[in-house]
Amino acid sequence: MFYSIAIDGPAGAGKSTIAKKIAKELEFIYVDTGAMYRAMALYFIRNQVDVKNEDAINAACKKIDVKIVYENEMQQVLLNGENVTGLLREEEVGNMASKTSSYKMVRQTLLGLQRDLAKTANILMDGRDIGTHVLPNADLKIYLTASSAVRAKRRYDELLEKGESANLDQIEEDIKQRDHQDMSRKIAPLKQAEDAVLVDSSHMGIDEVVAKVVEEFEKVK
Repeated sequence: MFYSIAIDGPAGAGKSTIAKKIAKELEFIYVDTGAMYRAMALYFIRNQVDVKNEDAINAACKKIDVKIVYENEMQQVLLNGENVTGLLREEEVGNMASKTSSYKMVRQTLLGLQRDLAKTANILMDGRDIGTHVLPNADLKIYLTASSAVRAKRRYDELLEKGESANLDQIEEDIKQRDHQDMSRKIAPLKQAEDAVLVDSSHMGIDEVVAKVVEEFEKVK
C-alpha cells in the first residue's frame, strides 16, 4: 500500500518549498504538478499560441509531451524530450500557466500522468486541485495559504536574492490576479477540500509548517 499526501494552495504560499522538505523527511517522492502546467505554458509561449483561443490551445496540447524524471532525487521536467526545469520559474511562464490551466484539454493532458504516479510509490503532490480533483482519495490533504501581502514579500525577496529587480506592489497585484483566475475557473477551481487541514503560514516559519504537516500525517498512518 502506498500513501499519498495532497497539498493545495494559492500562488506564493510556499507549497513547493514545504512539499520538498516534507517529502525528504518522510522519504516520499515529490511531484510538483505546477511545474507540469508551466512546461505546457512554456510551449504555448514559445509557439505564440493565442491564450484566448481554446481551439488553438486544444490543437497545441496534441503536440505536447510532458514527462517527469528524477535525477539525483530531484524532479526534472521534460517538454518534448527537452529538460526545461530551469526555465519554469519565470514570471511570464507562471502567468501563462495560470491562464491556460483553466482549459479542459490542458488539464486532461496531465491528469492521467499525475494519477499514475500515485499508484507507483509514496508520493507528495502539490498544486491547485490535487485534493479536490487529482487525488480525491489522498490519505492526507493540506490547504496551505498565507495573506497576499506575505506571499508577495516572499516572492519579492526571492527575486532580489537572484539579483533581479522587482516591484513589491506589482507582485502583490499579480498574485491577487492569479488567485482570482485560479479560484474562478470553471474546471477544477482552487478551493479547500472539505476534508483538508487548513494551514495558514502567514506567521509560521518553514520548519514549523513542515512539522505541522508531518504531525497531521502521523494521525492518518
